[in-house]
Parts: sequence; C-alpha cells; structure tokens
Amino acid sequence: MAYSASATSSRDAKSTWIGQSIPRIEDAALLSGGGRFMDDLALRSDTLYAAFLRSPHAHAEITAINAEAARRADGVVAVLTGDDIKALTASLVVGVKAPVECWPMAVGHVRYVGEPVAVVVATDRYKAEDGVDLVEVKFRALTANVDPSKALSPDSPVLHEGFGGNIASDRSFRYGDPEKAFEAAPHRFSIDVRYPRNSCTPIETYGVIAEYSASEDAFDIVANFQGPFSIHAVISRALKVPGNRVRLRTPPDSGGSFGVKQGVFPYIVLLAAAARAVGRPVKWIEDRLEHLTASVSATNRVTTLSAAVEDDGKIRALDWDQVEDCGAHLRAPEPATLYRMHGNLTGAYDIGNVAVRNRVVLTNKTPTGLNRGFGGPQVYFALERLMQRIAIGLNLDPLDVIRRNLVSADAFPYRTATGSLLDSGNYQEALRRGVQGGALDELKMRQRDARAAGKLYGIGYAAVVEPSVSNMGYITTVLSAADRRKAGHKNGAQATATVALDPVGSITVHVASVPQGQGHRTVLAQVVADVFGLTPSDVRVNTEMDTTKDAWSIASGNYASRFAAAVAGTAKLAADRIAARLARAAASQLNTDAEDIVFAEGFVRSRRNPDNKVTFARLAALSHWAPGTLPEGVDQTIRETVFWTPPELTPPDDEDRINSSLCHGFIFDFCGVEIDRTTLTTRIDRYVTMHDCGTILHPGMVDGQIRGGFAQAFGAALLEEYAYAPDGSFLTGTFADYLLPTAMETPDIVILHMETPSPFTPLGAKGVGEGNCMSTPVCIANAVADALGVADIELPLVPAKLADAVWGVEPPPPAIGKPKRKAEKGGRQLVGEGSAKVASPAATVWAMLLDPSTLKAVIPGCHSVERISDTHFLAEVTIGIGPVSGRYRAEVVLSDLDEPRAVTLGGSAEGALGFGGGEGRITLSPEGNGTRVNYEYEALIGGKVASIGGRLLDGAARAVIGQFFTALAREAGGSGVATPSLWQRMRHLLARRQ
Repeated sequence: MAYSASATSSRDAKSTWIGQSIPRIEDAALLSGGGRFMDDLALRSDTLYAAFLRSPHAHAEITAINAEAARRADGVVAVLTGDDIKALTASLVVGVKAPVECWPMAVGHVRYVGEPVAVVVATDRYKAEDGVDLVEVKFRALTANVDPSKALSPDSPVLHEGFGGNIASDRSFRYGDPEKAFEAAPHRFSIDVRYPRNSCTPIETYGVIAEYSASEDAFDIVANFQGPFSIHAVISRALKVPGNRVRLRTPPDSGGSFGVKQGVFPYIVLLAAAARAVGRPVKWIEDRLEHLTASVSATNRVTTLSAAVEDDGKIRALDWDQVEDCGAHLRAPEPATLYRMHGNLTGAYDIGNVAVRNRVVLTNKTPTGLNRGFGGPQVYFALERLMQRIAIGLNLDPLDVIRRNLVSADAFPYRTATGSLLDSGNYQEALRRGVQGGALDELKMRQRDARAAGKLYGIGYAAVVEPSVSNMGYITTVLSAADRRKAGHKNGAQATATVALDPVGSITVHVASVPQGQGHRTVLAQVVADVFGLTPSDVRVNTEMDTTKDAWSIASGNYASRFAAAVAGTAKLAADRIAARLARAAASQLNTDAEDIVFAEGFVRSRRNPDNKVTFARLAALSHWAPGTLPEGVDQTIRETVFWTPPELTPPDDEDRINSSLCHGFIFDFCGVEIDRTTLTTRIDRYVTMHDCGTILHPGMVDGQIRGGFAQAFGAALLEEYAYAPDGSFLTGTFADYLLPTAMETPDIVILHMETPSPFTPLGAKGVGEGNCMSTPVCIANAVADALGVADIELPLVPAKLADAVWGVEPPPPAIGKPKRKAEKGGRQLVGEGSAKVASPAATVWAMLLDPSTLKAVIPGCHSVERISDTHFLAEVTIGIGPVSGRYRAEVVLSDLDEPRAVTLGGSAEGALGFGGGEGRITLSPEGNGTRVNYEYEALIGGKVASIGGRLLDGAARAVIGQFFTALAREAGGSGVATPSLWQRMRHLLARRQ
C-alpha cells in the first residue's frame, strides 16, 4: 500500500500548517513551571514510600538476610526480600527461549552492582531509607564477568545455569554468496571494534505509584513509562493477573527518556507486589545514583567486521562477527538492540553478500535496554570506520569510496541483502548538497593550512541510513525459522489514534504514544487542523495513557522514531475518515456533491461557490444534536479510532531476511577536528549534518531533534562511558565521573535538509530523532583517526585513550622507597598519608589505639566498638560521602605490633553503601614533649560507594581519616595536625566565608 505525501484532497490547498515552525503548544506550561511530572501527582493520603537496598557486589551468593531491626524501625511498614517477591510474582520474560528465571529482585544470588536485594516500605521516604540501613545481608562473593570476550569462555563463571554458560544466543546467517565474493576479491580489509557501554540520562528519573485492589484482584499503576506496551503483557504475567486487571497510566508530562524509561518495568512489578503485600499504595522515585548504577544502559559490543573489496573500493561482501553484552539479565525486549539493525547491516551501501554471526553474552553489569539510537551506533561505528580503513588502504579519497558504494537513486525501493526495504532516497544528491552547503572544499583548505602549521587536524565522514518505525517481528530473527513457525509469526508496527468531536464542534485528539518532550501535541494539532481547515489552537491533543480506557495495541508507545511517520500519520487517517463523512453531510445541506466540499478557515463550503457554506462547528456537532439529519449511509461523526499497520512490515522469511523498519532516512555527516598536541583534547572545528527525513512536519522541532541527538552523540564520542572495575564494581555513578556535555562544550552545527517523501507512510514522513546518535560518534572518530594518523581508535576519545593510541600505553611509575603491598584487583584503590602532633607520650597514644571507648570517640560516625580480643574489634559506623550515606559493619585487626612505636591496622567493612578493605601503618615517634603520629593507608572499596566518583571519594577518604587523627589528637590533648587534612581546609574556608 502506498501513500501520497500530499494532504487530503478535500482540504483547501492554499496553505497548510504542516511544514511550519509554529510555537510549541507544550511550552507555555513547561516554561512557566506548569508541567505535571511524576513527582507532582496527587496521592492518596495513606500512600507509603519505598526505598531499595541494593547489592554492593557484582556477583555473589546471598547467604543470609536479617531484616528484623528494619521491621521494628519507626515508620517502617514492611521489608520485602527476593523470596517475598518471588512468592507474589512470576519470573519476568527472558529474551530467548531458555530455562532461566529473571526476577525483578535478587533471589539467592546478585548479579550486578545495584541489583535490588530488599525493598523497605515506610510512611515516608526518609524512614524507608533509614530502614534500608538496618537490613543486614551476608554475601559470599563470587568471581565476576566484566569482559564479554572472556565471558564466552567455557571456563568463565556462569551467571545463569539455564544457559549452560554465558552465551544466551548464538546464531549465524548467510545472504548471497559471501564466501565466493571473498575468494574472488583482490583485497580484504578487517577492523576490530570494542564499542563501550553508555547510557542516556534524562532529567527526570524513574517513578512509580502502585495500588492494589484486593476486592477486584487488580492493579492501578502510574509510571513515567514510555512504552512499548508490549511490556504490559510482561507486567501482567509477572503479577499473575490477566491484562485487563493491570491499569497502567502515565503522567501528563515526562522529563525526558531517550529510550531509558522503557526499563522501569521491573520496578513497576516490584512496587505493585509491594502494594499488594501492604494493602496500601506505594510510591517510589529513583535517585540519580540509582539511575546511573542500576536502571538500563546501551549494550557494549565487540565486533570484527571484514570486507571483500575491489581495486576501486567497491565492496562485494561483508562478514560480521558481533558479540553483544546484555549485562546480568536478558530482559525483554533484549536482545533487540542487536537485531533492530539486522536488516540494515549494509547501511546505505549496495552490498549483495553478507555473512553474520551474532552471539549474545551475559556479564555482571547492569541489564541493557532501549537507548537512543538503539543498536545503530554499534553497527555504524564498525561499518564507517571500515570505510575509512578501506580508503586509506587503497590510497583513495574516503568520500569517493562512500560514493562508489551508495545505493543508486533509481534503485528505490531497494531491498538489502539482509532484508530491509529502503523506501526512498537519493543518497548521491544528499552528498552533493552536503558537500556544497557545508563548504567541504573550504574545510579541506583549513586542514592543509593547519597541517602546514604543524597542527593535528583531521576530517571525518559518515553516511548512514536511519531506520524508523520498527517491525515487531525483527526480534524473532533471533529464533530459527522452525522455532518462529512453532511460536507463531510476529510482525507489523500498529499505531493508534483517535479523533473526536464534542457537542460544540471542538476537536480532541488522543494517541497511544507518550511523549518525553518531542512536541507531540503541537505536531498533531497541525496535522488535524490541516484536515479540517482549522487552526492548531482549535485542536486539543491528549497524550496521557490509560490502558483501561484508551485505544492501544501491543506495538503502541514512543520508540524507534515512529511518531511522525506512524502516529501522526494515523491521526491524519482518523481525521480523514471523519472529514469524509462530514463532507457528505455538508454536501447534503449545501445541495452539492461531496467532491465539491472543502474545509477552510473554520467553514465547510462549496469549492465552486464559496458563499455556499456552513460553519465547521455547526456541522461537526450534528451527530450530537441532530443525528437524524445525517444523510443516509453516513455514519456518526463523533469519534474515529484508527489502528494502522503498514503491510511492508512482514515477518522474517525462511532465509532470515527481515524488513526490520518501515522507513529509512539518510544522513551524511562530515566534520573537521583539531587535536591539541600537548593535552590531546579534541576541538570540533566544524560539524555538518545533512538529513533526508522525508516530509518535514515542523522544521523547528526537526532541527531540535537533530541538535539533541548530536549533543548526546557528542558526549558518547568524547566523554561518556560506563566504567567497571575487574570485580564488577561500577565506577561512574555520579556526574563527577560519568561526564556529560553541557551547552558550553557542545559546538554549534550546520544542519542541511532535503526531502524525499516515503511512499509507505500517510504523511511521507520518516524518523529523525535518533540519526545523529548513529552517525556522529563514528564521524568524529574518523576525523580524530585522520588527525592522528592511527588505525585503531576507541570511544570515548578522552585524552588518556588518545595518548595510548599515539604514544603507547604508559608504563607504571618506578617504585620509590619501600615497596607497597600490591592491591587486589577490582574496585577503587585509595591511598594517602599524613601526620599529626599529639601532646602525649607514645605509650599513652598506644594505649588509646587499643581502647574500645577511645576508638568509639575518635572514629567518625561510630555507634559502637566491641572488643573481640586484644587486637580484634568490631565497629558500627555511619559514613556519608557526597550524595549518599550508609551504615557499615567494620572489622578491625591490629597486626605487626611494635609497642609503642608502630602498628598496622587492617580490616574490612560492608554495608548498604558498599564494601571495602585495606590496611594502614601507624608509626609513633617522640617529638618535643609529645608524639608525632605518621600514617599511610591503602584501601580498596567497591559496590555503591565505588560508584560515587573517584575525585569525591578520594577527598572523602582523606576527610574521614583526617577526622580520625584530629579526634585522636584532641582526645590525647593534641596540638593539631601538621599536615592539614582536606576536612580541616574545608572547615577553615567555610569559617572564613561566614
């Protein structure tokens, strides 16, 4: 079925709202503080609040949980552990067929840092957090898998026994005759890529309010959930009730998502189970540390890509080997990130032979999910890096290699080797316009001048296809053809829209697509206003979602850049149907033919006789006030709901070809970068991005989507990476270490457009919101590689990585003085030293170090110290570091005693904040009428505390240890600290400011 990009023929064609950058309807409320987000919603007076105890270990067995103290705490109503949740729910759906359970809370084992271990429900969030500190959990730590390549090994520790290893899926595909093409080609080029793990970071984090009705055995849940609503079935199954007993609603506004908020669904199950257990509504708002540590992230991927290439750079075949790291659990919809791009593995290029091997592995990292670009950055980083390597290897211009391989303009619709149907485009013309409009020749002159001056300057390119409107069936490509037939075929991309007319002729539009700031209300008002000849202010759009009252389908939701192409187009179809019936009613009243009727300027009139007219409001109200006056054969004109799915989205065929998306935009990017020779920092000199997204509905918002996608991609290229220690400790849990670009760092870009409308969508529109997330990281990387003259390069392009690429890995510094104890691998290592002057003899200080009452007085945040033996103590302490605080159970052992001159303090601690261990050497030496106390320490910390930022941790450790020795000096009548601690300097600075 083909659709014209033009508007309905019954509308006055003089002007249209589509294509205008009108002010956004949403902004009046949002910019004046009138938005209603998840945490703004009214609550029942008996609502309780939840807080989570999360695992400090990446991989461990839970040997015991003691929650009695927490249950007795003030305000605590319930403490639920994994066994409690298991009794109330069913396992979440696993992304492949395997005898594996996936619970929303740890049951028996923890498999990533931040995995929920217990949920405390209390009368307010503060008391719930206090209760979390009182839950005691004993773990038996296990070896963690962090590297996906190592996780492939049969000797690697197994996360889930049901998989028989850590490989959840291993599938090979063959299209055309790649073996013959590689044998015949004169050249073979290969590239190895390790694409890092990163994530999107919306301003608003996860939020859930869950209520259970025992009388109806039904749940009412509000969550800032973006869909897809395929997860509704997962939620109802997990809660062990039919789907019609799970009411899922969304707030009017959402503070961003970029895909991430699809991952809230395990917490929806958890909060709903908690509400059932306590018999009252339960609310939870995620904090930022929780979000970075334990929500969802994009997958990291290891790829080897090879190409069979002719002398002129023409590619005859590709061989993909992809290893996808989906983290600790293969939750639905994963491994969708790997298969969403399966039909587009040849990108914008005409390549007829492809071999593919896809392996999905599990590691002790946060489970993965939807993230902006969703599989595209990983694919195009490998493909477009390979294009540059081919050009360099054959001594060709990279742009010529790109041109030579592009799908030709007369080939559309073009079927790729792996199955995608590229709907429309003229890639060569887009390149020509991009080169001309972006002044590439002038940029090349700047490069020549910069290099002549001894500067490091490079130019990079990327040409990518941006798929949009995902085919639900693409994920089933993970199954064999026989398994797909047994399970039943899945395909399509059903979109839903309702247009309604009220008794005074006002128009309301509702769609099953929950926006996260994209401007749905504005664009839908434009689309529907055009159909009825009205202004956008005459149309009110409701984008809230209520699954018990609103029209929706399993494919509904806001994902895969489907709004403009599918959702807005479906709203137009619904409006067209009502308009057609209204035209027949108007024709009867105006004594003319329906084909003569036009809608314009608030009237419905005759095209031949414009004075022969009726107001739109009067005509639209007929079905309410006078349905008997409607002509025979004209149905009601009150409401129309359209469910639309394009026939082009078919299931995978028996040869595993899949048209994984309906429509395909095109992006051509190039940029010039300069790298500082001393600091190796990268500066974007110019960035040009040419887009063909079909019919542009709102130019201003299209450019806004492009700029937003570029900003996120700029961060992925130069700053962002989820970092894990070898033991699985998460190291980037705050914005001190997980760096995001701000408006200060993000450069302005040159945006160019052309339009080739899609023949497959009602408005001719294609998606545009994800494209630069796919094209920009590799474009910048190609420019940096060109500037430095290196073959291999890894994201993010931080100076330290560039230094390794340019100068090789820096050797460790030589040991100075006595050798230090070698730290264990994993976690964060903290080291420090200092000294204090104590106005007491060494023997007195020595005795104090062995006295529990003195230790309690001088240990910061100490609640109690228990002597186990003369050299063995147990302590309960509360420590706050930056944005988090927690209660620790610490064990301290004294060794290497040299009374009264030196002692070694070694120990370990574990609590909700994380775990740690280390040792410090204290030496006592006479000085004047007192004693000089010197100390040096090494500590290794992991879990939640390791996530809060290296710089913050180092300062906090110095502060805490400084407090200890300051207090020790004070207890012994000391005269101060010779080397001021960070804590003292901060106190002094604050005192001066007061």
